[in-house]
Amino acid sequence: MLEGQLSNPKAALLPVLAAAGGMAMPALLFLALAGSAGFGKGWAIPAATDIAFALGVLSLLGHRVPIALKAFLLAVAVVDDLGAILIVAFFYTEQVLTDYLLMAAGVSALLMVMNRLRIASVSLYIVVGIVLWVVMYRSGISPTIGGVIVAACVPLKDKDGHSPLHEAEHSFRPWVLFGIMPVFAFANAGISLDGASEYLLHPITLGSALGLAVGKPVGIVLMTYLGAMLLKANKPGNWLQVIGVGCIAGVGFTMSLFVGALAFTDPALATPVRLGVYVGSIFSAVAGLLILSRALPTTGTGAGFGQQDQTRPFILAEPKYEEYEKNKP
Repeated sequence: MLEGQLSNPKAALLPVLAAAGGMAMPALLFLALAGSAGFGKGWAIPAATDIAFALGVLSLLGHRVPIALKAFLLAVAVVDDLGAILIVAFFYTEQVLTDYLLMAAGVSALLMVMNRLRIASVSLYIVVGIVLWVVMYRSGISPTIGGVIVAACVPLKDKDGHSPLHEAEHSFRPWVLFGIMPVFAFANAGISLDGASEYLLHPITLGSALGLAVGKPVGIVLMTYLGAMLLKANKPGNWLQVIGVGCIAGVGFTMSLFVGALAFTDPALATPVRLGVYVGSIFSAVAGLLILSRALPTTGTGAGFGQQDQTRPFILAEPKYEEYEKNKP
């Protein structure tokens, strides 16, 4: 948003609208299928996209995927996950302790001051972030939103021109890929197949699976069409490509499992939640790959965007960081 390919507000707004549709439609579909059965609390399960898995699926197509489509999917997934975290904070928090919440606000203000002073020490942000995590946890709000606040406050550039944010991202990447993600996956992967036929027809299973596999692409494609028309913006690709990306955005996994665990604490409901998320995510991944394998050119597009008018990027030229500094409000 500051120096990347979504630094132009008009370019960023289209995937934001698409993400909104990609959250609303699955939630409505889940409510339609499971709400009447008394499981409406899980409406947010199919609303989130797993960024890592979705981009991993898209990467299987290699250089055939134009940068515009990659950036579009990444933006949709990021907005999706931020929306899911806010949903967790506002709709899945049973009790909020005001004193700890005020402490969290004070720690967040300290992080913002550190950002404005361009303090470069990532270790200092980690220490303050741990404090924020603790007070947010004690407040009753999911501390995951604290992680977003800390990451948003690490400065893009320090006083010497280095980028603490980029350095932190690259330093944490192997820990996330080879540590955190596998631990999370193994911790949430346990699923009993006893009575699978019963679980396959369970309202939670149907709502989660169809929300991800059907609701996601329908919501994303619909809002992309409306957004491109209203904003007079270029689409990230032709319609078949947008449908394929919409399907891949239906890969929920970690975030959907996380929301499901918060929505239904009854161990008896863990299996339909997981089964629905797995079925919907796997179907979305396969459908997206099949559609994009036909919609994308057989040869790689390289680092550039699509050459044809129908695949012109919605992304405009990205400004340099110095230009942002000079022209920022």
